[in-house]
Amino acid sequence: MRKLVLKMSMSLDGFVCGPDGEAEWMLRSRGEDSAAWLVENLQQAGVHVVGGRTYHAMARHWPTSPEPVAVPMNDIPKVVFTRQKPADADLSSYAESWASARFAHGDLADEIQRLKEQPGKDIFAHGGAGFARSLVRLGLVDEYRLVVHPVAIGAGKALFGDLPKPVNLDLVSTTAFAAGTMVQVYRPAAG
Repeated sequence: MRKLVLKMSMSLDGFVCGPDGEAEWMLRSRGEDSAAWLVENLQQAGVHVVGGRTYHAMARHWPTSPEPVAVPMNDIPKVVFTRQKPADADLSSYAESWASARFAHGDLADEIQRLKEQPGKDIFAHGGAGFARSLVRLGLVDEYRLVVHPVAIGAGKALFGDLPKPVNLDLVSTTAFAAGTMVQVYRPAAG
């Protein structure tokens, strides 16, 4: 069974975006070494799962991006979790790899379970905050790859906000990058 890996960037004080979705603060601590790590990690993915808003933002950005990360972001199949029906969304301006995304409208836990049961490489989840929080709250994440940026933003949306109970995690690894960003990889604690 393949696993669901949640890759999220977050501030040092635990926010994945500002109160109104601001995320520019992440750009300051990008570097070649962290980009290489991300490309390497994305190559382990068999499918991207994203929320609707993140999908539309990525579909506008990645097809024309010169960044090395753009290749796996564009090439890997996508599943979009949204309440909006695909017929309601105008996808005609999107590159083929984004316009051909599958839209999932069913129960999130059931849909993720079906994806986990399919053969292939791991499932990589990307935010937004609401979608990622739903994955966490439902206990669907098999591995967290948290990219912690060296900035405190003071307020925003926390990945682990509004949990019904504590989520105990085991630290698997840490990787530090030259610009001060650190990746912390966690898995849910056994038992």
